[in-house]
Amino acid sequence: MTHELVVSCRDSGQSGCLPAVAPSNAALARWCASRGWPVHPLAPGRTTPVADCEACGRPGHSPDGCACIQAGRWCHGFQAATLDFARIERWWSTQAGLGVGVACGSANLVVIDIDAHGQQPPDRDRLLPGIPIPRSVDLGGLANGFHTLGVLAALRGEVSPADDETTLRVRTPSGGLHVWYRAHGSHRWQCSTGSDGHCALAWQVDVRAHGGYAIVPGTVAAGAYTVVGPAREPAALPDWLAHELARTGHLPPAHVPAPRPVPPRARQAVIAAGGDCGPAGRAFAGVLGEVTACEAVPEGDAFSVKLNRAAYTAGGLVAGGHLSKAAAEQALREAAEHARPGQARRYGAIIRSGLDAGLLRPLSPGGHA
Repeated sequence: MTHELVVSCRDSGQSGCLPAVAPSNAALARWCASRGWPVHPLAPGRTTPVADCEACGRPGHSPDGCACIQAGRWCHGFQAATLDFARIERWWSTQAGLGVGVACGSANLVVIDIDAHGQQPPDRDRLLPGIPIPRSVDLGGLANGFHTLGVLAALRGEVSPADDETTLRVRTPSGGLHVWYRAHGSHRWQCSTGSDGHCALAWQVDVRAHGGYAIVPGTVAAGAYTVVGPAREPAALPDWLAHELARTGHLPPAHVPAPRPVPPRARQAVIAAGGDCGPAGRAFAGVLGEVTACEAVPEGDAFSVKLNRAAYTAGGLVAGGHLSKAAAEQALREAAEHARPGQARRYGAIIRSGLDAGLLRPLSPGGHA
């Protein structure tokens, strides 16, 4: 059966926005995909993704390179989210009552999830992380995320997202509210929970962005997710809120290369070169790490160049009397096999050539010729 999707929005006067007439879940999923929002199914009547297959559910299984995702299955939740209409049709026709989730990061969305749980508030220093609230401020009656987000907005002289009628807002079955915004620029906003001691916008206020998903209105899970107010379209993330998200650590830190892994035999060779902390050891460990790091990329990543550089450096250390040739060659082969298993013929030639060239130019422990 083909479902026609109604996209007129008499409430908001906008076209192409969230349907005012509730469609089927399959049609709603197709509508989201047409907006460039990758979707994935949620278990019937629940807010969680459909369960993984047995293999994907085993401890330690990673979605990276997972055959199920490549084959178009729904394992791994939002990480399997798709824009493919044929896949969407297949997924939502497989099982009745599947809800619709949107992968926020790849959809370029930031969803502010305001909770209204009946919990005892924490100390005032944890209500708005990074913002001290003087003891003179009366917090009597403060009980949930609507209140803490309201306090934050008031401090900034802005309208609380909970009251922002310019953007899509969705009431949750528990009495909370999801406020949808479009992210702008190249920022990769990160998820958080309101109880996170390291990264939180406010108490009982979660953030759904990269690494998370949002439940599309129309989904029923312990109640219905329903639109509130006139807007049927996410508005742009307000500048003041973007500033608060940046202030509270919702942007990933600048990339700092992690220490390169060195295989066990390579570490032994480094120790033989003068110890992990010696100049010669550090020089050899550094170039070996560049080689082993190529393991993350099956092809390319300048593997031949990096291995040649490592072999040349090793040759110079051998010529300078800081490393035995046998130990150097063994370490190089160990690193190369780690990065490109089963390619001994290829990397053997590179190692021999680099070593021979390096032997002609002895290196001092400081790495100078």
